[in-house]
Amino acid sequence: MGESAEWTRFDDGRHALDLLTASYRRHQFARHSHVTYAIGVVTRGEEQFHYRGELRRAGVGSLAILEPGEPHDGMAARPEGWAYRVLYPTEAMLFDGRTDRGGFREPIVQDPRTVQLVRAAHEELTAGLDPLAAHSRLVWAFEAMIQRHGTRTRSRDAASLRPGAPRASDAAAARKVAEIRDRLLADLRCAPSLRELAAGVELSPFHLLRVFREATGFPPHAWLVLERVCHARHLLAAGRTPAEVAGAAGFADQAHLTRWFKRVTGVTPAAFRNSVQDAARQPA
Repeated sequence: MGESAEWTRFDDGRHALDLLTASYRRHQFARHSHVTYAIGVVTRGEEQFHYRGELRRAGVGSLAILEPGEPHDGMAARPEGWAYRVLYPTEAMLFDGRTDRGGFREPIVQDPRTVQLVRAAHEELTAGLDPLAAHSRLVWAFEAMIQRHGTRTRSRDAASLRPGAPRASDAAAARKVAEIRDRLLADLRCAPSLRELAAGVELSPFHLLRVFREATGFPPHAWLVLERVCHARHLLAAGRTPAEVAGAAGFADQAHLTRWFKRVTGVTPAAFRNSVQDAARQPA
């Protein structure tokens, strides 16, 4: 079977939810993280990915729950590849109406009942035929996940799991990491040099790299590329063309954007834009 991937966007009036329906054989995701949760159900084959220091495997019937800000990759665990459906809810959407927002005990669980609820919600949302029924299924699926597999606290320190939040224990180092992130985000199109970044926070280049990676899971250059991809997704979803987005998001050219965008999202910028725009044009 060939490779395919399609993105869909659902908006419940308060929160936007991206959904991926994909089948891969040779594609390998670059190491990356999400500002949202990534909740996936494998429908064929088996996927493997590195997550929190271990190689994880998810096959048919598995429910994968990856928390925000956690670096991971993704690839086929067997030659025939894998197919899956993934939802990317924000923390606010997943825990809507709850004051006790915790985490999840395990990144991969075997729970046929919850798997079926998540898969059914994904299928109805991507079909787009009955938004009320689809949203209702989604709420039930999230509730089942939280009740059966959630915890009252994050599996790591809660602050460390906020997207981009420092994991460094030293408060001064954490402040420096925040300053570096702000400097990188100030203009995605023009990144300062490593020495400029280091001088700005009074660290040596080596110390900056060590502290930043400890805090975010990535060196500054890789973290910046992921931020550029994230920004590109927003621009594409708003209707901008890949050619326009490449420069606006800080990529050297459209080919550079396409290469990184596919490594992180699994689809080309044009395919992502078309999928999201087609969904937006569907009648309510």
